Amino acid sequence: MANLPKIFFSLFFSIILFQCLGSRRPIVPSYVDPQGNLREAAVGEKYMVSTGNPLATKAAIKVLDSGGNAVDAAVAALLVLNVTNGEAASFPSVAPTLVYDKKTGQVKSYIGAGTAPKKANIEWFKEKGYDVMPKNSILTQLLPASPDVIVRLLQDHGTKSFAELVQPAVSVAEEGFPANRILVKNLDLPLYKRFGFTLIMPYNAEVYLEKKWWYGIREGELTKRLDLAKTWKAMANEEIKAAKTGKTRKQALESVWDYFYKGPISDAIVKLHTDKSGLITKEDLANYAGGWEKPVSGEFRDYQILSNQTWTQGPVVPMVLQLLDGIDLKSMGHNSPEYIHTVSQAIELVVADRERYFGDPKFVDVPLEGLLSKKYAILRRKLIQRDAFGVTPPYGNPWLYDSKKSNPTLIQPNEPKEQSISEIKYGKDTTYLSIVDSVGNAVSLTPSDFPQSPMVPGTGLTLGIRMTQFRLDPTHPSSLAPGKRPRITPNPGMVLKQGKLWMSFGTPGGDVQSQAMIQFFLNVIVFGMDPQKAVEAPRFRSVNWPDSFSPHTYRPGGIELEETLYAAVSDSLKEKGYKVYKKGHLDNDFGSICAVIKDTKSKKLIGVADPREESWAEGK
Repeated sequence: MANLPKIFFSLFFSIILFQCLGSRRPIVPSYVDPQGNLREAAVGEKYMVSTGNPLATKAAIKVLDSGGNAVDAAVAALLVLNVTNGEAASFPSVAPTLVYDKKTGQVKSYIGAGTAPKKANIEWFKEKGYDVMPKNSILTQLLPASPDVIVRLLQDHGTKSFAELVQPAVSVAEEGFPANRILVKNLDLPLYKRFGFTLIMPYNAEVYLEKKWWYGIREGELTKRLDLAKTWKAMANEEIKAAKTGKTRKQALESVWDYFYKGPISDAIVKLHTDKSGLITKEDLANYAGGWEKPVSGEFRDYQILSNQTWTQGPVVPMVLQLLDGIDLKSMGHNSPEYIHTVSQAIELVVADRERYFGDPKFVDVPLEGLLSKKYAILRRKLIQRDAFGVTPPYGNPWLYDSKKSNPTLIQPNEPKEQSISEIKYGKDTTYLSIVDSVGNAVSLTPSDFPQSPMVPGTGLTLGIRMTQFRLDPTHPSSLAPGKRPRITPNPGMVLKQGKLWMSFGTPGGDVQSQAMIQFFLNVIVFGMDPQKAVEAPRFRSVNWPDSFSPHTYRPGGIELEETLYAAVSDSLKEKGYKVYKKGHLDNDFGSICAVIKDTKSKKLIGVADPREESWAEGK
């Protein structure tokens, strides 16, 4: 009897060992993950695609080969990314988008972030005992945005049907795809966490762990998303049925929208929220709308940099570049201590304004004209100092340069509390796609969100936790309110040169997105780097402000450096007062830039993809 516990202990682990060894998924023998592999830029004469996954890039290429345009190809790539990168960029969550129309020469922004449910307000959360938005909770699910984005893009600028464009994603979801290193990293939870994940979110575990909490996925294993494929087939079938009854292409696409936001899918979402005491209702979904808007624009030399409006952090990129315009960065030397210090301080000054002014412009009076004023940029540029700021610098008063002439009382927000690095987790949270077609149309799109809250049973749908980018502080521009959009981090970019498209670019990475985009742009424009080398160059990232995600962790005076930079400049930056943190070589915490550039001399298209992730560029 004394040996009975040992017998049970041995039996238990024998069962686990048997399950682990006996239930492995097949390895795709031909799979080679491009992450970490340096490569040459892709060059094309007709069109170019760069996305966060090779399968998405190839799906877009096939659409372009078949006569589709950039919007058609972008939808196909987006849907494939929702499969291959679904734990980082789910269907049907956020998808902020920029579209360049060659015929008009105009860039349009589409509002690709959902709104808070009508029941969601600060008082409700405070009464429940929350000081910040909770993580891993159904209470932080925004209304879904990407189905609306897809339908409106296709109605207004596409040529093909949803049914045709979703087919590559359905095939990948049903036939399976090889698990890449990022997916493996994201699912690399300790055994006890996988077990807890299964108990707390059983359907999520069914999708991502196949109900096998003891099972650790391996790189190259064949991975499927069968429920998501069924959902897409049902949406496509609705469009096909509508077309057969004589409806126009746009009307048939509208039936796809209705099936999601008013029909069976909305029923499934509402049932989940009813069962789990969530906040989303049928009325919320039926009344949802995105919409086209004018993009934000700034200048650096003879380049015009464009972004979505202040429901994203997108305007940070043109604001920083405008602030830096006129400084002789080249003389400092690429990635020298003085260069890193100067660019970091410019970023910190702009992010201070981001924290004070950026919010959903339908709810917040944003002094956008003032923020993008060159006179304001000159004023803020004068605040760059010899040593590190040490804390987030004070925001400015752009109302002085805004024609609306509103001048509200400037309230300094509460000083954020420092939190140790051990409390901060930088998870992969986004992917990206950039496409330029043979006519010259372009799409820049940054999809995101992840299965850290309950997925919709039986559908494969992840509504994400994007409401964690709201604040429960009514004085903050991204404060929670019913029907409001949080200020999200995903921010696609475009650049025009002398009024014509020069580049479409973006990256995953939360708060690092703008910083990575700025460094890549400066590498090419100021230092004349080959675009692929510009992507691969070592990066730095300031962390001298509260993180955009709840609980808004903060490391005053902090800066992170990839290891080669750390070896070269860390001592000099410490002397300036920075708290310097070392990161790995080609670390995906520093983003993963994808870009398509139109070479002004050769007129060819150059596609670049960052080896920090599995990104891939290809063209013809």
